[in-house]
Amino acid sequence: MVKIGVLGLQGAVREHVTSLEASGAEAVIVKRSEQLEELDGLIIPGGESTTMRRLIDKYDFMQPLRDFASEGKPMFGTCAGLILLAKNIVGYDAPHLGLMDITVERNAFGRQKESFEAELMITGVAEDFVGVFIRAPYIVEVGEDVEVLSKHHERIVAARQGQYLGCAFHPELTDDYRFAQYFVNMVKESK
Repeated sequence: MVKIGVLGLQGAVREHVTSLEASGAEAVIVKRSEQLEELDGLIIPGGESTTMRRLIDKYDFMQPLRDFASEGKPMFGTCAGLILLAKNIVGYDAPHLGLMDITVERNAFGRQKESFEAELMITGVAEDFVGVFIRAPYIVEVGEDVEVLSKHHERIVAARQGQYLGCAFHPELTDDYRFAQYFVNMVKESK
């Protein structure tokens, strides 16, 4: 059984744990950077990206997260997690982790009151996946080796680049665990 962590600094942590366990993985809430050493994969959940970055810095997670990535271990960023993975953020001079060759725009679908759900076709996952968009970013541009997995009204909302998976919505806020299963399978294949 693969062991997958959920970065437990902010966001829908418990919901990700539930989706991972339903997908046959052992889930660990990561509160200390040393815990990364025992994991096969990691989810960076949604939340608020600038707050999450402050907490990553405060608890000295930045270098351990980069080391985790350099070991080739899969990482899945959802909503704010997608922003943290991106190499470029519209309107910002520097990325956070800067691991995935994508450009994202924060809050691209509007504020909290413009939150919505939409049925999505996600390559390799489902033709009828309900995405929950809450102050969601979207992917403006992808690098050459990035596979676009899903779009909503021509905006890219899910992509994969090798060991990195990212989406603009919250798959953990539904009872549909197919996207979590896709990530669990990525982790199994990487071992």
